[in-house]
Amino acid sequence: MSRRHAAVKRVIKPDTKYKSVLLSKFINNVMKSGKKSLAERLVYGAFARVEKKHGSDPFKTFNDSMNNVKPYVEVTSVRVGGANYQVPSPVDERRGYALAIRWLIDAAQKRSGRSMIEKLAEELFDAANNRGVAIKKREDTHKMAEANKAFSHFAQRSQQQR
Repeated sequence: MSRRHAAVKRVIKPDTKYKSVLLSKFINNVMKSGKKSLAERLVYGAFARVEKKHGSDPFKTFNDSMNNVKPYVEVTSVRVGGANYQVPSPVDERRGYALAIRWLIDAAQKRSGRSMIEKLAEELFDAANNRGVAIKKREDTHKMAEANKAFSHFAQRSQQQR
């Protein structure tokens, strides 16, 4: 991590079908070992399955699921006087979407099912309807932040150290 300059944010091209940067990031996170065409086939196949099985617009379902899974607060560890405290802090929009993407993909991989297309389609549909493992993960994060609200005055200390 450079001390002199901030990291340069790369420009990610929108996906070819829906022209969405967020969907492109999702596809890039699904991708393993540089096999982007396979990742695209999985995601677009999941979209087709959502449309066929549930009869809803797949891109709208994707956006709804991303917005439902995205956390608004999280806890960060702050060291004060030899003790570590879990301090609640607001989540930046980019980090929120990154967490949502990660949680959705992990939840889909852990689902029992036949293929990744089916698992991803079901997890996206469940998240769009405020249920599923990814939503549970967001709720747990919010509960942890709520439980540690008493330590929120240490947030100023973490801001000063940066």
